[in-house]
Amino acid sequence: MRPSKRDELVRKALPIFYREGFHATGMDALVAETGISKTTMFKHFRTKDELILAVLRYRDETFRNWFFRKLDDTALPPKDRLAAIFDILEEWFEEPAFKGCMFIKASSEFQDPDHPAYAQSAEHKRLLQTAFRSICADAGAHDPDLLARQLLILKEGAIVAAHMGFDPEPAAIAKATAEQLIANQIDV
Repeated sequence: MRPSKRDELVRKALPIFYREGFHATGMDALVAETGISKTTMFKHFRTKDELILAVLRYRDETFRNWFFRKLDDTALPPKDRLAAIFDILEEWFEEPAFKGCMFIKASSEFQDPDHPAYAQSAEHKRLLQTAFRSICADAGAHDPDLLARQLLILKEGAIVAAHMGFDPEPAAIAKATAEQLIANQIDV
């Protein structure tokens, strides 16, 4: 089935916003790069902010699906899956198009917590933490909430370090730290 113009626009706008940023990308640039007319854009989205929110929702869905599918494909027991989070991150960091986290960028550009882009970014992180918590509980962590929070913070720090390039092995360093936290929380 052929995707709708709306879906096509969201898919094509994502890499542009990811590469250039939200505020720096104007509607004229979107028209030029997507090949979708401004009239069609405004038919589907009344404002650029509505398009940004749709892009963030799409990115949330596609990233989490990709990430947790990769984690499931490891077929590891839950304890080992927690450490494998950082192997998957390393794979992402090595992609030529890697430009950091779209949600960290969005929350930096839209700093008002009531702004829909900020709220969607926070929701993405909340959903990741909830999924991590579930794996922590399955692994038998003494305090699955705490371990999930710790792993999410390590993940976010590794993303920033990879994007900024100030550490040559951010995923490996984060994984080594995660393994210590996991060992402290889960009885062998």
